[in-house]
Amino acid sequence: MTRATPTGWQAVHDEALRRIQTREWPPGALIPGEEDLAAELGCARATVNRALRELAEAGLLERRRKAGTRVTEVPSRRAQMSISRIAEEIETRGARPGYALIAADDTPIPPARRHALGIGPDTPTRHVEALHLADGAPYVHENRWISLAAMPAAATADFTTMSANEWLLRHAPFSHGTLDYSAAAAGEAASHLGCDAQTPVMVLDRATFGPEIPITWVRLTYAPGFHLHMKI
Repeated sequence: MTRATPTGWQAVHDEALRRIQTREWPPGALIPGEEDLAAELGCARATVNRALRELAEAGLLERRRKAGTRVTEVPSRRAQMSISRIAEEIETRGARPGYALIAADDTPIPPARRHALGIGPDTPTRHVEALHLADGAPYVHENRWISLAAMPAAATADFTTMSANEWLLRHAPFSHGTLDYSAAAAGEAASHLGCDAQTPVMVLDRATFGPEIPITWVRLTYAPGFHLHMKI
């Protein structure tokens, strides 16, 4: 049935998802073409294209040029990267967030981390080190380098009251990144976390990139007892 009013991409997405979930479009089925769906739902073909692209990126559809679009036989969810404010993360755990800047300087980025971020030796960076607190106790030590080629304003940004984590989320939208979780000795972060240097803790190394240029590399070293909760 053709709808009388135009439909936005989100509505098209939701309708297509409904058809997949109710098996109106069963696993392996070839679904109608974009032009047919656009005519049926009263919208532009580009609107349908975006909605189906979202479902394909979620692993629910398989799109092949000249072969059409089929419902995935065995749906596979793709992990999506999300970076949250550390203060907000602490609040969701029922604690009061706190923050203390340790250093904001021009300490050179180590070669291995420069390689992970994909920047050359001539690319200027700003180093920011801080401690995030939960109810006054150490929560996570942040050791970060920001590429000034990507974010020149970071050279003069005041990180005494706003963390680099929050500042970047406000000023530097990213398109992709890498995450490396590991169990490691607290090392240099131990004195800030109130533990021995050999104490095993969780460490997150993260690099984030804009569409065309690297933005930042950070190591987050969590205090002993930290646990990670994720949803899929």
